[in-house]
Amino acid sequence: MKTAFLFPGQGAQTVGMGAELAATLPAAKALFDQAADILGYDLLDLCANGPAENLDATDHSQPALYVCSLAALEKLKGEQPELVANCAAAAGLSLGEYTALAFAGALDFESGLRLVQERGSAMQDASEAAPSGMVSILGLERPQVEELVDVCRQSDVLQVANLLCPGNIVASGDNAACERLVSAAEAAGAMKVIPLAVAGAFHTPLMAPARERLAAALANAEIRPPRIPVVSNVDARPHDNPEEIRGLLEAQLVNPVLWADSMQWLLEDFGVEQCYEIGPGRVLRGLLKRINRKFPCESVPA
Repeated sequence: MKTAFLFPGQGAQTVGMGAELAATLPAAKALFDQAADILGYDLLDLCANGPAENLDATDHSQPALYVCSLAALEKLKGEQPELVANCAAAAGLSLGEYTALAFAGALDFESGLRLVQERGSAMQDASEAAPSGMVSILGLERPQVEELVDVCRQSDVLQVANLLCPGNIVASGDNAACERLVSAAEAAGAMKVIPLAVAGAFHTPLMAPARERLAAALANAEIRPPRIPVVSNVDARPHDNPEEIRGLLEAQLVNPVLWADSMQWLLEDFGVEQCYEIGPGRVLRGLLKRINRKFPCESVPA
């Protein structure tokens, strides 16, 4: 059976994650110890005890999710080593793409963590420089949302940021444009319109300053061809050329996340028959059920 591993992105973090893994699995504890040396703070304590506002900050949540997801992977390696060894493909939502690349051998643990640390810090700084946000729109399809975004943009930045699954789309932009979009989407009959608790407008041109910083970090990182396909968020296709991967990770910050298209590629084009969500939360499992209700996806929690 052809399997794929999926790794969560920002928003899946919760206080308490990783604590049990670190307490019961030496390989997981070793990852947290290594992370503390690299990051310069006790990541395990932050994950286990919070406070939530510190863990939720972009510069903390991204390294935390990367390490916790790889710790959950260590648990799966111990329980089902053949399943891990035979995994045929991987994908990760936004930040999770770095975890997927680390699993696939394109990045070593330290290189991936340093990139994620710089990415999170750069995104936090870019968010603080431009008051902006993200809005989740449930119950409208892509053409409707894109039309509303075009109408509500006016002279501000506003664009579709995450195409997660049918009827679940996120837009990002300047605060004023996001407020217009909330009203317009509600008037258009959206089931729910939810301003998200994030630092800023991820996956839009407002992240251009973060892109510059990330590009410098990526230029100094060793990236190897992944041993299995890893689907890019930018074009919903896998790439094995390290320079292409470098460019796509950079572009990812300012371009929409094509998650629904990525899942379609895995299921239909590549022929995956089973998925595992590796890491905190069950967001990706829920999205997959909206894409294909009968498709099997198991959770390996952190």
